[in-house]
Amino acid sequence: MLEINIVCCGKIKENYLKDAISEYSKRLSKYCNLKIFEIQDEKVPDKINANIAEKIKSTEAEKMLKIIKKDSYIIALDLKGKEYTSEEFSKKIDDIALNFNSSITFIIGGTLGIGNEILNIVNEKICFSKMTFPHQLIRVFLLEQIYRGFKISNGETYHR
Repeated sequence: MLEINIVCCGKIKENYLKDAISEYSKRLSKYCNLKIFEIQDEKVPDKINANIAEKIKSTEAEKMLKIIKKDSYIIALDLKGKEYTSEEFSKKIDDIALNFNSSITFIIGGTLGIGNEILNIVNEKICFSKMTFPHQLIRVFLLEQIYRGFKISNGETYHR
């Protein structure tokens, strides 16, 4: 069974987001072995400059690197990444599972984004939107799109 890992920065505090994550995790258990890894996000000071921002992203990246499986196909969620339709995303997951390996790791950065230590090792960067969303909400978006992707690839009703 395909292993899907989500490595993300920060804890989910809002119950409605926890409920959504729980629901999609339960739905996905039919299609894959899902694991979500949360690392502690760094505190972002009120006054910040480029050096401080890079240091924060670097510290968060170091924590993530300890979790990321080296033999996994690594996809970072990044504003500079490629945008997919749901059908293309579904096909992408199928292609990775068939042609690369049985493990996909998605990376969701913290408030400031993903450090270069991670961006330099990823197989691919994807973008859900050019708009900015809270990273906690993106986790729900990602789970929903993974679920939708499995439904599409299995020819099951859900996607319209």
